[in-house]
This record gives sequence, structure tokens and C-alpha cells, in this order.
Amino acid sequence: MKEIGVTGQKRADLGKKASKELRKQGLVPCNIYGEKKGANGAPEAFAFAAPFSELRKIIYTPHIYVVDINIDGEHHTAILKEIQFHPVTDAPLHVDFFEVNDQKPITMGVPVKLVGLAQGVRDGGRMNLTVRKINITAPYQQIPEHLDVDVTALKIGKSIKVGELSYEGLEIATSKSVIVCSIKMTRQAQQAAAADDAAAAE
Repeated sequence: MKEIGVTGQKRADLGKKASKELRKQGLVPCNIYGEKKGANGAPEAFAFAAPFSELRKIIYTPHIYVVDINIDGEHHTAILKEIQFHPVTDAPLHVDFFEVNDQKPITMGVPVKLVGLAQGVRDGGRMNLTVRKINITAPYQQIPEHLDVDVTALKIGKSIKVGELSYEGLEIATSKSVIVCSIKMTRQAQQAAAADDAAAAE
């Protein structure tokens, strides 16, 4: 996983008015959740604000990052957990991070990368990628930037399910029945097949 740095400052006022003022200054309200839990047993949030100019590199990208967050000189290693966007402008309103450490495994979605030219595509079919990310559980240092899925032997009408995949040192958390990709017959390929059948019949 790639690493990226973000600077932040502690937030004292957590109200809506204060959050709005932060956004005017080019800052985004954030929380970081770690091992510490509150009285109700839920993870306790540590509130801070970070510049949008730094967060955009993490938000608007297909890549996954481990983030070194420097909050007033105090460093936290975390991953992106959730982003709340404005319904009209699509600007980030709030970002949540989850603190990670060397010992405890985490679960996160890792992008799928299809490798090879599928036999079914060679035969005129169309590749259909059903899921763009697969959930993986492992210590954060072992989580790769992407998961390679070899599609070379995949034929028209066939699919690859999560249960057919395995990666050393990684536990797959997504359901085994989920279809990762499949190859569908295109209209052009159907017409070509029908023409071949007709020619063979003659």
C-alpha cells in the first residue's frame, strides 16, 4: 500500500457553525477512530481538521493509501474509513479515518486488476467487471495496492467468483459467491455465430 502524509489541527468546537467556518478556510472536518472506546463501548473519535488540498489526493483517486496524519506534531497511522460528500457540489463535508497498528489486522476494500486477454474477448465477447473492490483482511503492511485476477482462460458465458481466488497471507472477507467478472456474448458475436451455424448447415 502506498503511504501519504496529511497535516491536521485539533478541533475544539465541534458544532455545525464551526465546521462551516473551517470549510470556508479550505479545511475539512475530520475524525480519527482508534482502539480507545467511550462509555457506551463505541470507538471514541478524535476530532481534527485537515486542508482540502492535501485530502483531495486521497479522496479523488482509485488507489488506496496508508495515511500518516500529523496532528499538531502528534503522528497517527490510519486508513480512510468514510467520506461524506455535499449532495450537489460533491465537495467533501467530513472525513473519517481509522487508526491502524502493526499487530491488529484490518479489513478494507482493495481494487481488482484484471490481468491478461481473455479467450472469450478474443472470440468476440465483452468483459464485464462486476466488483471493483474485494474486501481483504490482513495487517495493513501486507495489503497490496491491487488484487490481480488472471482472466486469460475465461470464455464466453463464464465468470470468475470470489471463492475461486486466493492470495498468500491475505484473508478474503467478501462473500465467495460474489461474481468478480464475466464475459457476455455481444450481438455482433451472436450474429457471427449464427452465420457460422447457417454455413455449416448448408
